Formats: sequence, C-alpha cells, structure tokens
Amino acid sequence: DWTQQLKYIIHNVAHTYGKTATFMPKPVVGDNGSGMHVHQSIWKDGQNLFAGNGYAGLSEFALFYIGGIIKHARALNAISNPTTNSYKRLVPHFEAPVKLAYSARNRSASIRIPHVSNPKGRRIETRFPDPMANPYLLFSALMMAGLDGVQNKIHPGEAADKNLYDLPPEEDAKIPTVCAGLDQALEALDKDREFLTRGGVFTDSMLDAYLELKEGELQRVRMTTHPVEFELYYSL
Repeated sequence: DWTQQLKYIIHNVAHTYGKTATFMPKPVVGDNGSGMHVHQSIWKDGQNLFAGNGYAGLSEFALFYIGGIIKHARALNAISNPTTNSYKRLVPHFEAPVKLAYSARNRSASIRIPHVSNPKGRRIETRFPDPMANPYLLFSALMMAGLDGVQNKIHPGEAADKNLYDLPPEEDAKIPTVCAGLDQALEALDKDREFLTRGGVFTDSMLDAYLELKEGELQRVRMTTHPVEFELYYSL
C-alpha cells in the first residue's frame, strides 16, 4: 500500500506545482534508469531467518532463497519489469543489474547483500525490478520464487565478488542474464509459472489474463511507428 500511496502523492504534489513526475524505468536516453530495488528478509518467532554464519553473514535458508530468485528470475521479469521501457534500463553498463548473480556490496550483481553489523538487519536486495511493477504482484512473486528455492534447496552457486561489468568475454558468457525484452519475459513466465500457483497464491487464469494484457501492450508498441524511424528512414 505504501508503494502505491507514495507514487500517488508524488504525482499529485508535482501537479500542484505545474510539473509532472514519472516512474518510467528509462525516460531519458543516455542516462541511468530508475529501479525499484526490493529488500527482503523473513522472520519467525522474532528471529531473522536470513541471519547466519555463511557467506556475508547469511544463513543457508537465505542462500536457498537467493537460489530460487535466480532460478526463476527470467519469469519474474514479466512481473518485476512489466513494460517495454523496462528493458531499455536493463542493458549492460548504466549501472544496470543484468547479471543473475549475488554478491556482498557488489552493485553490478542483480542480488546484493548489504553490509550490516546487526544480524537483525541481514537481508537481500533484489535490484532488477523497476517502478512499473505492481507491488502486490511483485512482492508476492519474489517470495514465491525464494520459498521455492528454500523448499527445493536450490543453491545459488558461488558469489560473484568482482565487477560483473568488466569481465572477459568467455567468463561473461557463463553468467546468465535477465531478459532482454518484454517478449522474452512473457514467454519465460508462460513456461515457468508452477512456482507461482502453489497454494493458490497466483492462478493460471490470472496469469493467462496478465499475459494477454501485456501481449497487447507489446503488440501496440511493435505496430506503432517510432519517431527514430522517421529520423532514420523518412528521407531515404
């Protein structure tokens, strides 16, 4: 609710000053985009289940949770990055978290573990979502992916404690990436949806309707002549 209220308030305050506000992921060409990084931890009986003695002070539970998000990340992209503009942000460079890896304090990884001294603050930061995501769907989907990792003990592999923006080509090719476009994300969600429908959190009919809605948006963008096309081709 707070996420939706914040956007509503900002839009209206801007309007009162004769301005507009946008939460588009990439409104300005050539500049860094706008993300909506999601910080997560899970608690039980007053205890942070993400705190432990493993990598970066994380528990095995937390590492499995990360593994689930990485495994299902490309399907999650359809919810976390639900517009065609989203993928103008998710490109190499411009500080975009395109590499599906995790690391402590490494902002080039798609999942970062912030450095904190208090175990109560131990958490993960999923960095690929953007403000176009519906927060109710996004937070639910991220948790379902993470819990799938816990239930199936999906280890995320070794941490990427290096600059992922500057890897040798052969090493770069080994690290999976987020989707490159909305079409890829919708296809990934259609093929990888079972983790979302467990317990009736999401339903197939809801996901089918969501995919149909987004396919319509994608088709509209594809069929609309872009101003750059006039610049490139009008006088040829």
